[in-house]
Amino acid sequence: MKLLRWLYLGAFVLSSVPSLASADEQSLVERVRSRVQTGLVKPLAEQENHRYSRARPAPRERRVRVIEATTTSDKNGRHYVPFAIDVRFGNEWHQNDIVGCAYTGSGELFVKRGDEYRPAAFLLGKNAEPVADVCAPSPAPPPARA
Repeated sequence: MKLLRWLYLGAFVLSSVPSLASADEQSLVERVRSRVQTGLVKPLAEQENHRYSRARPAPRERRVRVIEATTTSDKNGRHYVPFAIDVRFGNEWHQNDIVGCAYTGSGELFVKRGDEYRPAAFLLGKNAEPVADVCAPSPAPPPARA
């Protein structure tokens, strides 16, 4: 009888482990989405509240998509999560208007321009130079020799 209880308890514990992992992933996605929203989307919307300009019209809406629900480490061992910001001008959504990554430890945001990544402040008018070795996964270790 005690063995049966332990088996049920073990089955219950094992069945709850995947849900804990998905809860962690969901929490990570929400943290990254919130960080991008407050650190980039809101400041961009505030900056675009000008009425007359030759700049492209402000989009009606922006949405943040977290591309991967898990972290990736870069060449320096820092963990980041890639994201994209989609925009809607009329009724159509345009995907990947802004592509970048958010570092989970520091909260730093980087955006891709051309082949380079710059701090997100670049989009807000700050003079920010490209940063090497960010938002790029570390190379896979070579296969072990037998």
